[in-house]
This record gives sequence, C-alpha cells and structure tokens, in this order.
Amino acid sequence: MITVKHKVHFVRRDRGRKAIAETPRPMDTVAPGRIPRISRLMALAIHCDGLIREGRVADQSGLARLCHVTQPRMTQIMNLNHLAPDIQEALLFLPRMLNGRERIHERMLRAISAQMNWTDQRRTFARFN
Repeated sequence: MITVKHKVHFVRRDRGRKAIAETPRPMDTVAPGRIPRISRLMALAIHCDGLIREGRVADQSGLARLCHVTQPRMTQIMNLNHLAPDIQEALLFLPRMLNGRERIHERMLRAISAQMNWTDQRRTFARFN
C-alpha cells in the first residue's frame, strides 16, 4: 500500500462551491502597528462628504443616524474637510503607531479647521508636527 501526503488548497467558486486551487493564495502581510485614529477619522470625513455629494445621504443629520453618532459629533468629524488639502493628506498618511500615545488628536485640529485661511492653518499645524 502506498501513502501519498500532499497539501490541498480550496477556493470558493460560484454559489459557494469549493474547488481545488492550483497554488495556495499568498498570505496577506499586514504592517505592524495600528493606523492612527485621526487618519481613520479623516478618511471617514472624506467618505461621508462623498456620500452627501452623491446624494446617497440627504444631510449630516442622516449621516449621524447612519453612523450612530450625535449630530454635533458628526459636525466635528465633517469639519475635518475644512482643512487645507496638504494637511488632509498629511493626516491620511501618518505613520502607523507601534506603541504609545498619538501625537495628533481630533480635538487639536478643531481650532485649525475653524480657521478659513489655509496659510494660517498650515502655520498652526506646523507647530503640532
């Protein structure tokens, strides 16, 4: 009697059927650390703004209900869209946090987003960086 040992990999096909895969899927590698909260909030603000622009949600009140937050909290999140584009980009691409506290918080950015002049925003933001 001959015994053959071989690893078999399955994938899901149409209607959930399993099929034998030719090769195993490469494992997704995840960078160490966590994405800063302010980066996630900035991405959420941009996404929510897109939902309103596309007409999927009527207004910020509808967004607040959809996200299960209060209307004032939704306003705080949406005010991140008032930041200068380069500040928004900097927030989105902050390095991952390996340990410790985050250097930039949403509360710090409230005063910056209230300023209408992008030059003033950049000057104030430079103090945090």
